[in-house]
Amino acid sequence: MAKGFILAKNLVIVESPAKARTIKNFLGKDYEVIASKGHIRDLPKSSFGIKIDNAQFKPEYRITKDHTEIANKIKKAAKEAQQIYIATDEDREGEAIGYHIAYMLNKGKDLDKYPRIVFHEITKSAIKKAIENPRTLNISNVNAQQARRLLDRIVGYKLSPLLGQKIQKGLSAGRVQSSALKLIVDREREIKKFIPVEYWSILGIFKKTEAALVEFDGKKLDKLSIKNKQEADNIVNTLKDLEYKVSNIETKKRKTSSPAPFMTSTLQQTASSMLGFSPKKTMQIAQKLYEGVKTPIGEMGIITYMRTDSLNIAKEAQKDAIEYIKETFGEDYVEPKVFKSKTQNAQEAHEAIRPTQIKLTPDDMRKYLSVDEFKLYSLIYNRFIASQMKAAEFEIQNIFISNQQGSFKISGRKLIFDGFYKVYGNKDRDKLLPEFKLNEIVKLEDIKAEQHFTEPPSRYSEASLIKELEKLGIGRPSTYAPTITLLQNREYVKTQNKQLIPTDIAFTVIELLEKHFPNIVDANFTANMEEKLDEVANNKKDWQKVLWEFYEPFIKQIEYGKKNIPSQKVAKPLEGEFCPECGGQLLLRKGRYGEFVACSNYPKCKYTRQVDGTEKPKPKETDIVCDKCGAKMVIKTSRKGEEFLACSNYPKCKNTKSLKEPEKIGVACPECGKEIVQKQSKKGVYYTCEDYPTCKFSSNFKPTNKKCEKCGYIMGERTFRKKEIYECLNKSCKHRVDR
Repeated sequence: MAKGFILAKNLVIVESPAKARTIKNFLGKDYEVIASKGHIRDLPKSSFGIKIDNAQFKPEYRITKDHTEIANKIKKAAKEAQQIYIATDEDREGEAIGYHIAYMLNKGKDLDKYPRIVFHEITKSAIKKAIENPRTLNISNVNAQQARRLLDRIVGYKLSPLLGQKIQKGLSAGRVQSSALKLIVDREREIKKFIPVEYWSILGIFKKTEAALVEFDGKKLDKLSIKNKQEADNIVNTLKDLEYKVSNIETKKRKTSSPAPFMTSTLQQTASSMLGFSPKKTMQIAQKLYEGVKTPIGEMGIITYMRTDSLNIAKEAQKDAIEYIKETFGEDYVEPKVFKSKTQNAQEAHEAIRPTQIKLTPDDMRKYLSVDEFKLYSLIYNRFIASQMKAAEFEIQNIFISNQQGSFKISGRKLIFDGFYKVYGNKDRDKLLPEFKLNEIVKLEDIKAEQHFTEPPSRYSEASLIKELEKLGIGRPSTYAPTITLLQNREYVKTQNKQLIPTDIAFTVIELLEKHFPNIVDANFTANMEEKLDEVANNKKDWQKVLWEFYEPFIKQIEYGKKNIPSQKVAKPLEGEFCPECGGQLLLRKGRYGEFVACSNYPKCKYTRQVDGTEKPKPKETDIVCDKCGAKMVIKTSRKGEEFLACSNYPKCKNTKSLKEPEKIGVACPECGKEIVQKQSKKGVYYTCEDYPTCKFSSNFKPTNKKCEKCGYIMGERTFRKKEIYECLNKSCKHRVDR
């Protein structure tokens, strides 16, 4: 018997340990649940791993080193089990993981002997229903994932070395990655080429002539036709002393429809814009909510599967939502809806992202979730409830104030029926206008000209890039977040003020790919490839043929490129300039962040400086010993100009420490009475006790001296649903009041 396992009648194999714990609680002693922790078998990391012969591709899968131990445990437990269920995620990746587990257990033979169970939510009823209705492994889905995996390996292993040879070591290319990078680079090119155009607007400040004066303003129509200050001043002088009256009143009703429930892309976009979460962070939190957390009714998954491009809703879930709306808001707010995804080839058999239990409201779950988990769960819960509610209804008013010389337009709106805003929040404030009558005289209080310039297109944010990738059909729900993370990790893009800005090396890479490998960065080509993979999944195309159609012309381009693409690594000698340290010739080189000057005797001489003559400061030696390897620490300067301690044994040892003294904020720690200090990490500002880690107090919100009315703990400052509030930092209380 395998050590650590009890003799079980049935063995269920899932992907993650958290998921395994939750499911084990539902199934009881007759079942053992083991997590594979991802792919048991995969292509080798250190070699190409694909044999190609007569247009046939044979992947050389092997059990990965970090999965050897768990693979052995699964094998031993499988020998003792009467029945083995494959219960990996229901997408193609999960199907492939399940296939490789089954392949390992029976050496690729008789794979149908392992029942495949799938579920969209991790609840007791969903798990038991899945076990009662097993299916066999879907080999078409496995082949679609396998084709994607091999495509990415081919591009990565054949094109990335070419980029390293022709441009710079350490560069990478990928089917989805390079198409996404081209979108970012193209947008930056548009911004650089953009020439702003001047225009002026005329703003009129009006008052009603009645006793109760009400001030309001209006913009003159056709503002873009005013090209310069002289024209604007002439208009102001013409209009300022004239009499105005109400020439027209437009009143109409408009409805704002309730939103569809979330799918992967819209969840990532909304979490980015409303919560400030990166796509990676959103998916990490969603994974926890899906796999299982503590709830008032036991541990379970509280949202459905979070990698989906479908907007389908289970009938039972819709029924529960409608009942909740009736009981909470009344019959007038109910409007059952069925949504259909606009995404091409969406897997409509799946469901949208929704709460698994309507009775577990965000307020019920607050004390069981971390702050970020609560935020995301509230977003998902409220969006789903809102999707089954009536539209919000507004009254729109357009008032036209005119004379023979010109006309101003004043717009306002009034909420008549809040509909789904009741739960989702009214993000559009009303702009109520005073009552007007046709031909009523109004007084021009002031008039002024305002200068403007047309603006270039905005850079992509993570959210808007995901929206564009989805629109163009580049990638799938499971690839959006990893693609953006990869571009950031490779330093092809940097994030500034939530905008994705390409680095210099990104332009160089995209220029080479556009010229010599145009299909790799072509959005249509990438989207068409996704469609072909979908056809493989639907058993309409042979995966080997799809791979060969790509591979044959691609490898010819690679061979041509090796011989004919000129190297961009050639350094240019700087005439008459020599190294101040060794006397060697100075060269102009290209790096990831642009051009720099370096000594030709590198690596013996490591002198470098910026093109403008600024020398990169040398690390300052210290007597501080590295607590990881024992070498001396040195003081370096970051890209932001801040000094920090780094191990002199870099890159073998990457230990670093901040030189900044934590800033005290004048608030006593509620746990030990010492001072709370402000610290900075890659994720932003946070607060801890100065005696941390001896005292474990820590908070993402700024602590204050204000005490909670309910429990007496300290309150913190934060923003909640666009409101500035105080929130109790006691995790079991979290009482809130407006600031």
